[in-house]
Amino acid sequence: MIEIRPDFLAGTAPAKAACTGCSSSEPLGFDFEYAYQPIANVRTRTIYAHEALIRGPQGEPAPTVLSQVNDINRYPFDQACRVKAVRTAAALGMQELLSINFLPNAVYRPEACIQSTFQAAREYGFPIDRIIFEVTEGERVQDRPHLVDIFKAYRRFGFKTAIDDFGAGYAGLNLLAEYQPDIVKIDMDLVRGIDGQPPRQAIVKGIVQICRELNIRVLAEGIETPQERDFLANCGIELMQGYLFCKPAFRALGKIDPAAWP
Repeated sequence: MIEIRPDFLAGTAPAKAACTGCSSSEPLGFDFEYAYQPIANVRTRTIYAHEALIRGPQGEPAPTVLSQVNDINRYPFDQACRVKAVRTAAALGMQELLSINFLPNAVYRPEACIQSTFQAAREYGFPIDRIIFEVTEGERVQDRPHLVDIFKAYRRFGFKTAIDDFGAGYAGLNLLAEYQPDIVKIDMDLVRGIDGQPPRQAIVKGIVQICRELNIRVLAEGIETPQERDFLANCGIELMQGYLFCKPAFRALGKIDPAAWP
């Protein structure tokens, strides 16, 4: 069990070198930017959150940046991502929640590795209760119990948590049995054309029912058509994300197309 001191919860604890990984990291060596894609609440017709999506310095696709991440620079990259996402969100005047992807294999001790996030939130005036940390369920996490510990610590720190691409990875329901995040994001491959695919419909309905019983909000990704939107809304899913609503906006906050609302 991780002991969380009150000063960590308040974000006032001084940063400390808690482990070899944290103290021996090298400079990042490359630059990156963010595009922000809104997450829509189709029931209230409002923007619930914005997901920070990695891009190259000139808006290049994420793989051009992620291909440069390796075992040596993974930790500084993960730390730089958190700080830049918070700084940019604050500079853009974001009032909604901010969703940040993190690399669990770059987190050595949650209470130490979170310090840069606390410092950025304090410096740029972005409340930590408006930050969601999400991890891709399909990522090859080296130590699943460690990921669960990270999630539990982040929740105790005051952050929200999400599992991304649910249904696409190797962990699936086993991960959900060990930890219940605030949000489960259904993988876009399950969403694509769901209005005409009975097997996908059955799977998504099952996920919605499980999450309802576990008090987890469901978010559907990759919405591209009104038919997909309407079927998912009829399943009880309120949170949606995809090109139907807005494409990622480079170094800006995307706005929902009024025609996208049901």
